[in-house]
Amino acid sequence: MTLQYSAKNLPKQIFINNEYVDSKSPKKLTLHNPKNGELLADDVPLAGSQDVDAAVDAADKAFPAWKKMSANQRRGILNKFADLIEQNAEGIAQLSRISLGAPAAFGAFEIGLCAEVFRYNAGFIDKFGGESWPQEDGFLKIVRNEPLGVTAGIVPWNGPIGTIGLKAAPALATGNCFILKPSEKTPFSSLALGTLIKEAGFPPGVFQILSGDGSTGALIASHMRIRKVSFTGSIATGKKIQEMAAKSNLKRVTLELGGKSPAVVFDDCNLDNAVTWTANAITANTGQVCFAASRVYVQEGIYGAFIEKYKQAMKDKTKEIGDPDETTTNIGPLVDEAQFKRVQGFIERGQQGGGTLAVGGKRIGTSGYYLEPTVFTDVDPTSEIHCEEIFGPVSVVKSFKTEEEIMQLANNTNFGLMAGVFTQDINKALRVASDFDSGMVGVNCVSLMFTMTPFGGSKESGLGRECGVHALRAFTEPKTIMINMNY
Repeated sequence: MTLQYSAKNLPKQIFINNEYVDSKSPKKLTLHNPKNGELLADDVPLAGSQDVDAAVDAADKAFPAWKKMSANQRRGILNKFADLIEQNAEGIAQLSRISLGAPAAFGAFEIGLCAEVFRYNAGFIDKFGGESWPQEDGFLKIVRNEPLGVTAGIVPWNGPIGTIGLKAAPALATGNCFILKPSEKTPFSSLALGTLIKEAGFPPGVFQILSGDGSTGALIASHMRIRKVSFTGSIATGKKIQEMAAKSNLKRVTLELGGKSPAVVFDDCNLDNAVTWTANAITANTGQVCFAASRVYVQEGIYGAFIEKYKQAMKDKTKEIGDPDETTTNIGPLVDEAQFKRVQGFIERGQQGGGTLAVGGKRIGTSGYYLEPTVFTDVDPTSEIHCEEIFGPVSVVKSFKTEEEIMQLANNTNFGLMAGVFTQDINKALRVASDFDSGMVGVNCVSLMFTMTPFGGSKESGLGRECGVHALRAFTEPKTIMINMNY
């Protein structure tokens, strides 16, 4: 089975009840190609209240049978969908690339992640058991993991396919119906999946797709019959979603809201390893990654050696920037003009605020939204560029003396998604990893994730966890059954 759509035949309908249909809303989305600014489409559907209601109605009807479907059948459908994702990898990647600008290597990573997460969760379908307690007190106690019903996922533009797996796979594996709302910046690859959803064998209403913008997301977060929403995006939007969820039907919420991740590099580290990880971490996907290591703290004994190698690594990264459609390109443009201007604004204000622009900071070419990887030093730790998430290839580097000093600075933020420590002293590594106020910590690595371990952050970086068994728990409700054995 091949995709119904391609870059020359863009998907411009929403997918409800296993059929592509026109949106009832007259509003449309406009998208441009970030590599050259050319118009891609100005007629992509923006789902409104009637469309959301139609999707919820279909999901409501589909839920009882999907919930009761045998584990073998449900597992087979999820695995077939994973196979179809892989078989159509290039077509899906191209549909992401034309509006995201991410090169082929990132597209391959994303699609591999999506397929793998579907397989991982499919394998859990008959293994996600409940609990029981013996009846010595006269009552047998059983706890079942029950699906919630109609659920939804609002995915970000920076990972339009990979994050589908993180949200849809555990929802569907645990017997929920699922409504996908892709970002208004990167909707095409998501909308194209309808063909594969139907081919995989998902019953009508089980897995649906509604393109739209923040207004569509608000309808989902406020809907009285949607029982759970999983959102990845900004803190400001996440707070609004949590508020709307609470004010409607107190729906369950998972929030993954980004970070300003520190990498702490000690004198006794493997210097080349630290440089490689931190440079890769801030340039992957053009720095548009929630757990990018955007604050790099280096102990003063190796600061001079580190900064020279790091600056050179960033200059070398500039050579990897190019047309995302070329297979030799590793780094593409920023996603759109708005994001480009946002990152440029941070760079300009960073220079005005007294920081030293050590490398980069300039636009590349005159067409498209390309930007040099950028490093600031001598930055005020209270400044905007040090404290705020930029979501571009921009990092700050600062020296430190003591472990106590740097742990205080590293944790002095409202973010808490990812952190990294670089040292060859295992005792120090574990001590620092414990002291980080962060949901994830890398030792001699940073800015990475695994499908089997919980992904998410502390403080304002989010609420709840994705991946592993934690994602399955997030899409289920424990039900306690008490059996009187003495009647």
